[in-house]
Amino acid sequence: MGSLFAAHLARAGEVEVWAYDVSKIHMEAIREHGLRLTGVAEFTARLNATTDTAEIPRCDYGIVATKAVHTRRAIAQTAAIFDENSAVCSVQNGVGNEEIIAEKARFVIRGTTFPAGHVIGPAHVGFDISGDTWIGPFEPTSTPMQKVEELAGFLTRSGMNTIALDDARGAEWTKLIFNASTNPVGALTQLHHGAATRFAPTGQLFNDLISEGEMVAKKMGIKLHGDPRELVLKGASAPGKHRASMFQDVLAKRQTEVDFMNGAIVGWGEKVGVETPLNKALWAMIKGLEHSWTDPE
Repeated sequence: MGSLFAAHLARAGEVEVWAYDVSKIHMEAIREHGLRLTGVAEFTARLNATTDTAEIPRCDYGIVATKAVHTRRAIAQTAAIFDENSAVCSVQNGVGNEEIIAEKARFVIRGTTFPAGHVIGPAHVGFDISGDTWIGPFEPTSTPMQKVEELAGFLTRSGMNTIALDDARGAEWTKLIFNASTNPVGALTQLHHGAATRFAPTGQLFNDLISEGEMVAKKMGIKLHGDPRELVLKGASAPGKHRASMFQDVLAKRQTEVDFMNGAIVGWGEKVGVETPLNKALWAMIKGLEHSWTDPE
């Protein structure tokens, strides 16, 4: 997701853009050839790219788009490029990322994005699904709404339509519930999003998982920003055979974001007194699959 935002912002030319990643091959290729997007949109953008944060000047805004399991390390590595006037926005999957970012950043922006893609090769990213992004102040940091609106403006004018909200929890939980239904099911069945939606048993499982998440959000007093089922249908109608990010992680035997998705719904359910047996079962199955990669005795 980070590459999608960086490429659009750089192409628009309104702001100076720096990309930071630990992959030297990816960053070197971007410096040499530019960042290429293909799929929903096709263009190549020129931008600054580095694996050394000492090269990056002080930044007004940061966009964190790492896997949730890497959030703590990512913000620790980049914290020095932000000061007391900077704002850092999470557009990551799941919930709990903003709390981690706030340990290092003065102002934090809560964000949710629907666009999705995948890395095809160094400096080449496939843009799989387009869509909107919603951002709002992360409440504990008292982020000024002016900063949220300014960042939303930059992103929208670059081609990544972004809506500034006073309360972005509803948007975040809508995407969370969508992800917590589609990601683990896709990862466990190895069905791409459209196939899993159209196959009756897994399509029904999507709906049942969504219902659990909706009950937790309602008990928390969060009004969802749309219907997660509509996101399921939108993803299913997208061109190609989009594999959910957790599906891609499982194929690569990487740690997944299940703790920030189903695990988060289970955790909040326990706090507010809502049972979530399906989310708990899928969380346990994905954790068991991760454990199998260590060749346990």
